[in-house]
Amino acid sequence: MNLKTLARGRTYQFRDLKELMAKANEVKSGDQLAGIAAEDATERVAAKMVLSELTLSELREHPLLPPETDEVSRVIESGIQEDVYAEIRNWTVAGLRERLLRQDCGNAEIHRISRGLTSEMIAAAAKLMSNLDLIQAAAKIEVITHCNTTMGQKRVLASRAQPNHPSDDLRGIRASLYEALSYGIGDAVIGINPVIDTAESVKNILSLTKEVMNRWEIPTQNCVLAHITTQMRAIQQGAPADLAFQSLAGSELGNKAFGIDIKLLDEADELIRTKGSAAGPNRWYFETGQGSELSSEAHHGIDQVTLEARCYGLARHYRPFMVNTVVGFIGPEYLYDSKQVIRAGLEDHFMGKLHGLPMGVDVCYTNHMQADQNDMDNLAVLLSAAGVNFIIGVPMADDCMLNYQSTSFHDIATLRETLGLRPAPVFEQWLERMELMQDGKLTARAGDPTLFV
Repeated sequence: MNLKTLARGRTYQFRDLKELMAKANEVKSGDQLAGIAAEDATERVAAKMVLSELTLSELREHPLLPPETDEVSRVIESGIQEDVYAEIRNWTVAGLRERLLRQDCGNAEIHRISRGLTSEMIAAAAKLMSNLDLIQAAAKIEVITHCNTTMGQKRVLASRAQPNHPSDDLRGIRASLYEALSYGIGDAVIGINPVIDTAESVKNILSLTKEVMNRWEIPTQNCVLAHITTQMRAIQQGAPADLAFQSLAGSELGNKAFGIDIKLLDEADELIRTKGSAAGPNRWYFETGQGSELSSEAHHGIDQVTLEARCYGLARHYRPFMVNTVVGFIGPEYLYDSKQVIRAGLEDHFMGKLHGLPMGVDVCYTNHMQADQNDMDNLAVLLSAAGVNFIIGVPMADDCMLNYQSTSFHDIATLRETLGLRPAPVFEQWLERMELMQDGKLTARAGDPTLFV
């Protein structure tokens, strides 16, 4: 395996594949914090040159985190379809990139290729792509899933209604949810982040959202984003949960910091399939985000893009209904400014889609980051062009509980109107029955939550 090249009269020799992958990454403050980033643009280009010429088999035969020591690696390895891998093992990383971008390489072929790819191969391809490459390749990929309803069709921009409340007040959650619905938001899921992580509180919120869904015959799913063990206790007590939720990391040690392992996820998977309230077959909601492994000192010297790809390798094992990267939530220690957040959002969306995942993005930032709402508008438009399955809707783009900035109900409505996108089909039919939408456009009645009172 060649790890050396000449660039601008200087020989660059990379110690191992782990160092090469890190230094081929676009600028990320998290990689700089970890001390693994390229020292300058020339070294970054040199690393990309070397990486581009490596074969997919070389990436697989030199694991960054060996399966013998990491259960996430074992899950990723177990998911590889060996006959497909045998056909593509001698492709270079540059060759994989070129194939994905070819005009005659469509959705079906990309899905077939993806079954032979490890997460590290997918991350490597992303490192060689421009932002436009990431948009073009992802836009080809259609990932359709079904829980109570179906999501992921071409030209559909679905949305998560996120009616969080700083004290889990059920009246406040209900009022915020009514506003979201009045704007046509909530076709992907009604998903609430709880303040109080108890089975009783989770059960109360799930019961509230299910009561609203049943009363108004809303075709969607519900979920409360508590720790999976809390959700499991609530479900065992009879809570009506359509989806199970959990945040994922790209290493076994990172998941341990989240309080989970594969054994626990398997138990939760069995529970949501036997006692969940959805039709299925896709019953999981996972969230990820570049930098989480570094924040728990569980990165093993691996760059944050590669670790993020490994999150998706773990997620696809459970055939989820939806996955999203909370791209700017962790903070400037990992993604310093809007340029890095935009790049990460496009990388994550592409890598998730290439894993065959129903990928969404929380287009967001924290208030101590070098970014503003205009930057999020830019990213939302780019992701919509890339065919993102869903994004997040919070009142006025300001989450009053998690204290970060995301996209608003009317932002999503504007994206749909401007780019000719629609809600999920059965949800759009419901909006038409409620006289909130007609011919794909919101009516004068839209935006008035009092119609549910």
